[in-house]
Amino acid sequence: MSLYPQGHDWIKARTDAGMETGSHDDMHAGELETSLLLHVAPELIRAGNETADWTADHRPHLLTLGMAAYTTSGVIGRPSLGTAEKGKAALDSLTRSFGEHQRSLGI
Repeated sequence: MSLYPQGHDWIKARTDAGMETGSHDDMHAGELETSLLLHVAPELIRAGNETADWTADHRPHLLTLGMAAYTTSGVIGRPSLGTAEKGKAALDSLTRSFGEHQRSLGI
């Protein structure tokens, strides 16, 4: 059994794409997810994402209370930083790391 992508794959994708945020501060609907959607399905991005940034860095009870305890919009991150170019770079990085992952399994 194998799990992909793993944390280091996401970190590399963010770095390769030149993203400003990390996975903790950009948890949901932020720079990474917005960038990926702008690249592959821009019609799914709602108007207003440029002004929807929301930070909730301290989330001690996230698993107990859920995201609603920390955001009313569903955003925890910075969608304003998302671009289609970053999305393409992140997806390209994930594609490359998936190839490495397959080779490690002998596939």
